[in-house]
Amino acid sequence: MLVRLTSSTSGEMILFAEHAHLLWEWMGKEGSARGVFTTEQLPAAIDRLRRGIEKDRLAAKQRAEEACAAEAAGDEAEGQEPEKKDAAPDEPVSLAKRAQPLLNLLEWTCREDGFITWDAPAGF
Repeated sequence: MLVRLTSSTSGEMILFAEHAHLLWEWMGKEGSARGVFTTEQLPAAIDRLRRGIEKDRLAAKQRAEEACAAEAAGDEAEGQEPEKKDAAPDEPVSLAKRAQPLLNLLEWTCREDGFITWDAPAGF
């Protein structure tokens, strides 16, 4: 399912409902079939989204460090030199990265004293 957002000042964007649901939780909104971020609600939503993005990035960094440490410990146990590897090409896109276009839309709309509506086929 898709969620379509329409800004009164800067256009539209579409999100997958499963990602929108989590982002709405970060912003303290309910994922109803239709809704609005009013001009007055935008600053708080932006702040909460930024905090959610930062928490997600810190958690991803911690997971990566733990995985690297576990891999290095496994290599040492086998008597091998730890290998240096680049980021895995099949690494999933984080929610923090998925949130960036939404953050940009919210910020742009807030600067222009606009509002954002959304609609989806059903609640998400």
